[in-house]
Amino acid sequence: MPASFSARLRELQSRNDTAVCVGLDPVPSRLPAPLQDGRLAADAVRAFCAAIVEATAPYACAFKPNFAFFEALGPAGLTVLDQVLSTVPDDHLVIGDAKRGDIGHSARFYARSLYDDLGVDACTVSPYLGRDSVAPFLEHEGTCTFVLTRTSNEGAADLQEACACDGTPLYRHVAQKTGKWARGGEGEMGLVVGATAPDALSELRADAPTLPFLVPGVGAQGGDPAAVMDAAATDEGPVLVNSSRSILYASGGADYAEAAATAAKDLRDALTA
Repeated sequence: MPASFSARLRELQSRNDTAVCVGLDPVPSRLPAPLQDGRLAADAVRAFCAAIVEATAPYACAFKPNFAFFEALGPAGLTVLDQVLSTVPDDHLVIGDAKRGDIGHSARFYARSLYDDLGVDACTVSPYLGRDSVAPFLEHEGTCTFVLTRTSNEGAADLQEACACDGTPLYRHVAQKTGKWARGGEGEMGLVVGATAPDALSELRADAPTLPFLVPGVGAQGGDPAAVMDAAATDEGPVLVNSSRSILYASGGADYAEAAATAAKDLRDALTA
């Protein structure tokens, strides 16, 4: 029986003293100058991500490839993604940021693609279709399915902060449902909660004291690392803090990998402080 996702995350965070998750969102037009040398976009993305993984691994406990950026490469995209995943150290976790959200056979095949074929440790899903859209992901032991709850984007309030009949924001209902859906599943469930909403982070940690949190929005989106840890980090509930652009594009020159490492280290230090 494999160790739970939370147990592996806690052990890794304790050993490496870090809560950093590096997001892999490679945009070909933003790649550093040394990679803008006429090579195919797929080859440039592969080289870029491999260098970023190697450079930042000492300061991170997880990597989060965003599938959209790899799928946009066309037929070669999934091959590149698989090759990038193979460069992640065995003792680091991988969160497949695919934001799936369908039901029935579609959800089951999405889950199989992520967990069985690509071998990621966790993924992101949309709960809008209800428990049916989440249940197939819970059939995979040792994994964690992170549910979009209170996200970090500007439009998050359009639906997520809408109040139900009892006056409770929708995102809190999502958290409460997620806690119930998680019971009895072979895999775990967690919440995606943006760093740009620290008050919501505090509320949701109170609603879900033991669920893992994946927290995007630190760095380019302006989330404060100290506020995130104050609001969400507890002995019971592990936290992964994701940063993508501020690490990936810390430099556009030949020192891009070294600059990414420095940015990841700075974030690690800010979180552990």
